[in-house]
Amino acid sequence: MIKYFIKRLLWTIPVMLGVLVVVFTITYFTPGDPVMTILGTGYTPERYAAMAHEFGLDKGYFGQIGSYIWNLISQGSFGKSFASNIPIAQEIAIRFPVTLKLALLSTFFVVIVGLPLGILSATKQYSAFDTSLTAVALILCAVPSFILALLSLILFGVKLRWLPISGLDTWKSWILPVATNALGGIAVLMRMTRTTMLEVIRQDYIRTARAKGLKESVVIRRHALQNCLIPVLTVIGSNLTMQLAGAIIIETIFNINGMGMYLMQGILARDYPVINGTVILIAFIVCVMNLAVDLLYALVDPRIKAQYTSGKRKAKAIRKLRSAKTEVE
Repeated sequence: MIKYFIKRLLWTIPVMLGVLVVVFTITYFTPGDPVMTILGTGYTPERYAAMAHEFGLDKGYFGQIGSYIWNLISQGSFGKSFASNIPIAQEIAIRFPVTLKLALLSTFFVVIVGLPLGILSATKQYSAFDTSLTAVALILCAVPSFILALLSLILFGVKLRWLPISGLDTWKSWILPVATNALGGIAVLMRMTRTTMLEVIRQDYIRTARAKGLKESVVIRRHALQNCLIPVLTVIGSNLTMQLAGAIIIETIFNINGMGMYLMQGILARDYPVINGTVILIAFIVCVMNLAVDLLYALVDPRIKAQYTSGKRKAKAIRKLRSAKTEVE
């Protein structure tokens, strides 16, 4: 497992480098001039040249990307914002905890709501409950998150005035952003759990467990759920990364001072260091989350762990798997 972890960790280096090159190339060739955006009208050529030199924009493409990569590797610096002249790392340190908290809370509600609903939907297949949940899940999957956020804001914030519509000043301010951020993930996790659970509960060992007189709750919890966790873990892991990457929508709508709002401000101002720094950080978190999900696979499925072990450890994992099957049979 250690070799596997190191191998996957080293793979993040070319992935991060590829993300950096792609994002930097897009921002470089995007129409617009950040110097003109900052100076406005009425500037002199001398002032323009001085600011372009200060930002390093007087170099060519390869000169700019080379300097950016060198500063990132040698100093661990994302540079400074063109607009505010504040280091990107300082702004990220302030804003990232807000975005992370929003993503974790949303993922928490996705798990505690979507997973039980998916299990209930599978155990009550083709019932009115299952049909209703399926219809609601399809609607939530089809409606974009920003539409749900705007509709919730208008209904609960403007019309009914039950909840705040901007900022995170009180605990009530978290309800709308977290709820609208989690609804789509709940629908996806519920559908995935239902589909996987339906495949598992038709297996022979599930029928054997029921024939032995085990309670239905024990059969579902100890035997069925454990064997359908791999695709569920994939959905949960991807949901957390999507919450971080899609924070720009929710934070912009609800005026939350997080990474998403910071990225939006950078895009509007053509503040290239802000765009590059935030996207690189999000890409790194996505790589870490994918690695964490892969490692969790081995914890829930001994067969996967056995692929990356050898000798006595591999034999022990195989014996554990066989003993588990024997216990069920």
